[in-house]
Amino acid sequence: MVRVTILSPNQAMRAGLREMLSDQQDIRIAGVVREAQDIDEGETDVLVMASVPPSQVNRRLDGVYGILVLTDDPEESRVLIQAGWRAWGILPPACSVDELIAAIQAVGEGLWVGTPALVRGMLPFERNMNNPAEEMGPEPLTSREQEVLQRLAEGLANKQIALQLGISEHTVKFHLSSLYLKLNASSRTEAVRKGLNAGLISL
Repeated sequence: MVRVTILSPNQAMRAGLREMLSDQQDIRIAGVVREAQDIDEGETDVLVMASVPPSQVNRRLDGVYGILVLTDDPEESRVLIQAGWRAWGILPPACSVDELIAAIQAVGEGLWVGTPALVRGMLPFERNMNNPAEEMGPEPLTSREQEVLQRLAEGLANKQIALQLGISEHTVKFHLSSLYLKLNASSRTEAVRKGLNAGLISL
């Protein structure tokens, strides 16, 4: 069960997000607030923010909660990256219900998620390509990400991975997005190669 707090100064946005999420079995609405100071950190796993920049929320480095920002501004992904959040996501406000739910679940598992248009070019990965260990990003892969990467190496498509792991295709896509970021990879083939070089998976 993922405990979600919704933060937005926009009443219609707060009501709409609550309506979208209230019927989900794996999500519990822990709070709906207008200002960041009203967040109950002890009852929040994922903070969903809309119409408010992430810079207005205190940086959390101790794993209290992850943050999911709904925005069309790619610059806000830079704020998330520089702030050092343990888990974060960024989606456009027009995302589907399935995408929103999958992103909340992914962030709740400690992942980084985002649409390419909002995160491309924002990640500060400059590594020495002569040292394979330096190709890795600053965060280790989660066990779920390693499972997804292993199945990539086996040549499985997203739908097959979803069936094997008992998750949705949207969740698979978010896991792929997160491990691409962490491995500094731009394709399935490159992710597999870097995973093999780092000893994360085997063939």
